[in-house]
Amino acid sequence: MKDFAVIGVVGLPGSGKTEVAKVAVGLDIPCVRMGDVVWEEVKRRGLEINETNVGIVANELRRKEGLAAIAKRCVPLIERSGRGKKAVFIDGIRGIAEVEEFRNAFKQRFHLLGMWANQNTRYRRITARGRQDDASGLRVFQEKDRRELSWGLGDALALADHIVVNENTLAELHKEAAKLIKSLIGDKT
Repeated sequence: MKDFAVIGVVGLPGSGKTEVAKVAVGLDIPCVRMGDVVWEEVKRRGLEINETNVGIVANELRRKEGLAAIAKRCVPLIERSGRGKKAVFIDGIRGIAEVEEFRNAFKQRFHLLGMWANQNTRYRRITARGRQDDASGLRVFQEKDRRELSWGLGDALALADHIVVNENTLAELHKEAAKLIKSLIGDKT
């Protein structure tokens, strides 16, 4: 079987990355969630999963091991997940160093999707979903945006191969994402 495609997604919190990942999973594409690597490290340290601890550990990993630290930890997971598959989806790229790591590891097989939604839309989504590591208020939400932008997220978003503007309904996002993912893996259905 030919080499599998690797489709990564980058965007600020609440932009729709995980929703696009769900579409990929529905197309029988395994998903590697970069945040899970950080969550595992948080758990390994005996800490509670919350916005503060996840942020501290993510920053520390990047400070000690370089801005591509989490991507480097994901490469073997992606290689294992891709065996016998058309593609692997990476949820949660946060910076240009991670993009460079994946482009280096997977060459022309790597495709980067950029997710964009305005800040008000994203904040409304974040407050509605209630995930363990979500920001607890507008100030914390904005701090999380600044932290992720400091990792090079804006540069990664600017270099995306495809941009998905997610300001419409969930159904419209799912439809657009399915069409785009199918085009990237050569699925004509």
